[in-house]
Amino acid sequence: MESKPANNFLQQIVAEDLESGRVSKLITRFPPEPNGYLHVGHAKSICLNFGLAQRFGGECNLRFDDTNPEKESPEYVASIQEDVRWLGYEWAGEVRYASSYFQQFYDWAVHLVEQGDAYVCDLNAEQAREYRGTLTEPGKNSPFRERSVEENLDLLGRMKAGEFDEGSRVLRAKIDMASPNMNLRDPILYRIRKVEHHQTGNDWCIYPTYDFAHGQEDAIEGVTHSICTLEFEDHRPLYDWLLEHLPVPHRPRQYEFGRLNLNYTVTSKRKLKQLVDDGVVSGWDDPRMPTVSGMRRRGFTPASIRRFCEMIGVTRSDGVVDVAMLEHAIRDDLNENAPRAMCVLRPLKVVLTDYPEDQVEQLTAACHPSREDLGERQLPFSRELYIDAEDFREEANKKFKRLVLGKRVRLRNAYVIEADSVVKDEAGNIVEVHAHTIPNTIGNDPEDGVKPKGVIQWVSAAGGRQATVRLYDRLFTDAAPDKGDKDFMTLVNPESLTVVEGAWIEPGLAAAEPEQGFQFEREGYFVADRFEHTEAAPVFNMTIGLRDTWNNG
Repeated sequence: MESKPANNFLQQIVAEDLESGRVSKLITRFPPEPNGYLHVGHAKSICLNFGLAQRFGGECNLRFDDTNPEKESPEYVASIQEDVRWLGYEWAGEVRYASSYFQQFYDWAVHLVEQGDAYVCDLNAEQAREYRGTLTEPGKNSPFRERSVEENLDLLGRMKAGEFDEGSRVLRAKIDMASPNMNLRDPILYRIRKVEHHQTGNDWCIYPTYDFAHGQEDAIEGVTHSICTLEFEDHRPLYDWLLEHLPVPHRPRQYEFGRLNLNYTVTSKRKLKQLVDDGVVSGWDDPRMPTVSGMRRRGFTPASIRRFCEMIGVTRSDGVVDVAMLEHAIRDDLNENAPRAMCVLRPLKVVLTDYPEDQVEQLTAACHPSREDLGERQLPFSRELYIDAEDFREEANKKFKRLVLGKRVRLRNAYVIEADSVVKDEAGNIVEVHAHTIPNTIGNDPEDGVKPKGVIQWVSAAGGRQATVRLYDRLFTDAAPDKGDKDFMTLVNPESLTVVEGAWIEPGLAAAEPEQGFQFEREGYFVADRFEHTEAAPVFNMTIGLRDTWNNG
């Protein structure tokens, strides 16, 4: 039995229900619609539902609410399963589908008609809106509300047989057109959709609404706690009404929690799909996308996402979470776990004029400053090497702690060097720096007492490799890109992606496994692209910078 203290209201509810014997075993479910890829908001729901099941020794089902085949596809079904597993969770039993229960749903729809609790309505969409009323005015009964049971059964059967056009008829629950809750004003239970379904093919041409399917799926699966986001609170009376009016085998209960809203982010599937369809991003798994697959490709770890979901907690109210919290979670994770490596993004050649041309020295460096278990790596050192162009100036003030003509700097894990001269092209751009090494300075200060001002990264031209490095930033420049009447498409950050070709990396990075993360010293955290990185053509994606550059933005 649960021993850890509950730290959110849902854990308290579950603990009390188990202790009181209202339920003998916790069963939750994660019920995505397969009409897009999962995003960071879904990650919170995954961690909550699967996490509760783990904590209380229960089970969590993965169920696809596939009642709208026009917008669904097997691609989304596959991606969702992969995302759940990648986050570290496993569902109970087989994957479940609402479509597996279509016959049962239909039988229950017939039951409602037979009990006088549902009717076939011929109002078109515009007429239905007029009859529905407003938030301040009650609706009016449909002129078809009092059809006989026999006529409704006949029409429903003919709907199922495909006799009627889409939009010509629907099946509605008979509840209360004057209810202050709009969801109880004779809601639609079935609509005609002559669309092939990705699971059931052309077996059906009428499909249940989500509101009709939701509670019945939970009942069939024995779900004890049906946990939804807060927008479903007004739907709960309908959820309960249907359970009360149907011969279901089990009575689940619905509970709501505040959904995750991140600033500088959009999580509407429709808007995410627009970003994909309009080519603003390369796909659902573009590393700038807030999708789980995009975050994975960006270099986020399952542990960092789970930690973030713990940090933000579970509440009964909606709010906006600062994306900096998510960034903090991944920085913390990678700072502790990511091996260190060196990469030069803006290469400037340095020739060490005193170093033998044919000599390559193998230096040793720790893979992590405080993780001996991560071992050591070999760094070839040679006469020619590359440093970052921003780490050199011909002249500079005392605040510049890098390489300056006539001054010294330490090459990380290697020698102290001193710059002597530069080579420029016809346009006056520096293309090469000539320098010399200070002897006996690997791990030691110079014997003459003149210490270097700073430490910079470098990569040897002998043994180093060139790579493509993608630098990512937040996708939107506005903290609330889809709030109010804003056009989120006009708020895309033009600097959200910078592709650097010809960056120099230390040799071991080329052999990195796809999805392996590193701290590129003094640059940030990067990951080998899960699809495109190869030893012959290395590709790294920037996960996050070492510091928050948006702090004052």
